Amino acid sequence: MTVTSRSTPAAAAEPPSGRPVIETRSIDYVPLAERHGKVWHLFPVWFAGDAHLATVATGAIGVALGGNLIWTAIAVVLGSAFGTFFMAFHSTQGPQLGLPQMVQSRPQFGFVGALLVWVTALTTYIGYTAFNEILVGRTLEHLAHVPNGASYIGYAVVGIVLAVIGYDFIHRASRWLTYLMFVALIVFTVGVVVADPFSSAQLDLGAFALSPFLVQFFTAAVYQLSWSIYVSDYSRYLPPTVGVRSSFWWTYLGATIGGAWMMLVGTVAAGLFPKLTLVESIISAGNEVFQGFGMTLLLASVLPLITIGTLNFYGGSLTLLSSMDSVRRIKPTVAKRVATLLVIGLVSTAIAFGSDETFLQQFEHFLVVLGYLFTPWTAINLVDFYVVRRGHYSIREIFNPRGTYGRWSWRGLVSYAVGFASMMPFAVVGDSMGPVARWMGGLDITMIVGLVVSAGLYLLVCRSLDVEGERAVVDHADDGLDPDVPQGTSLTAHTA
Repeated sequence: MTVTSRSTPAAAAEPPSGRPVIETRSIDYVPLAERHGKVWHLFPVWFAGDAHLATVATGAIGVALGGNLIWTAIAVVLGSAFGTFFMAFHSTQGPQLGLPQMVQSRPQFGFVGALLVWVTALTTYIGYTAFNEILVGRTLEHLAHVPNGASYIGYAVVGIVLAVIGYDFIHRASRWLTYLMFVALIVFTVGVVVADPFSSAQLDLGAFALSPFLVQFFTAAVYQLSWSIYVSDYSRYLPPTVGVRSSFWWTYLGATIGGAWMMLVGTVAAGLFPKLTLVESIISAGNEVFQGFGMTLLLASVLPLITIGTLNFYGGSLTLLSSMDSVRRIKPTVAKRVATLLVIGLVSTAIAFGSDETFLQQFEHFLVVLGYLFTPWTAINLVDFYVVRRGHYSIREIFNPRGTYGRWSWRGLVSYAVGFASMMPFAVVGDSMGPVARWMGGLDITMIVGLVVSAGLYLLVCRSLDVEGERAVVDHADDGLDPDVPQGTSLTAHTA
């Protein structure tokens, strides 16, 4: 499968001069003249986006449930590779459409119907930001006795300010943080292998336990899948000539390597020091390499939380603006973007202040619920882009409340509802589980069920969709929207 641009001038790949320090665009289309950057820049965005302290917690879940270290590590790697596969395909949509990720849901769910997934996405942004605030607060309290409240507020202020600066800053900061984390993770990995502090039981391949393995596998997969709501936000300024293959692989490798590697730090730390808190276990595991390195590893893993906090604020702002636009048409401005950032900061910080000590358990349950909510959406969105409409979309119609895509699209909404409902008998959230999951001994395979049912049903109901008739409208609907595109030429790419 390939995507080819029918309209991109060669000069669009060069960064335009005189870009403002503060990003001026939000949910609106990025014209070809403003496209810039290199496709490999996606690797550090998603490596640094994954290689931080919150990801460490994800890798500790299998050990906490009774799995041994080696099988938990295998589950982490396989789960990360599986979940990132879907996320990386979403990343390829950004250069082709020049739009933020969640706005692209309108063709599948309708102008107003897309609010369904946007509310879920907004909850995710706020939830992750609150969790990150808690992590930073606990870490700074442990290191320097900084009050939690001061850490929460400080983290939110920094994230909001950097999100106001926007896209280009996020890419630059991610590259520097990737260099830092590469060094820290290589030192830790080589040091742990040389030190070999593991017991034979921790490395026993014969001690396989299915339930902890599957929980860790799907938790890692869902964690990676949850990035799907972000990815086009940070690829939409790239020229469409980068194509699908390169944007897929640079995203996939960055997120898979960064995510799995950082989760394995959590696996090792929990395996070696299961009775310690997350922060204490990381320090102790790092000190197995050499005395004092544990503190360095902890500090290095905290720094990318600043960038991921910025990503959460930035993406949350775009999603909130999209939601507002569906209720009442708005003109995107910097002032409105700042206002939405402040709203997200206030809500997430309030949640952090109201948190208790059961952080790791809450984080695990949060990831599980995210998987249930996003699995049907990712299946529908990708099938629509790559199979049904094959990349043929109209930018103007996406922003037209009474346009080609309609206010409510029953095909996407029904497929989402049925896909979500099909997952419930298999669901496991803490001690609560569906009847099939209970019959299977607590095994959670909801992600597989949701992907298959949602994608299959959407393909079925789209057989009645007049794709050719829609393309005849789409191919001319955006005439004059982008001055670098000839009249009668579609702005969007198409899959062959």
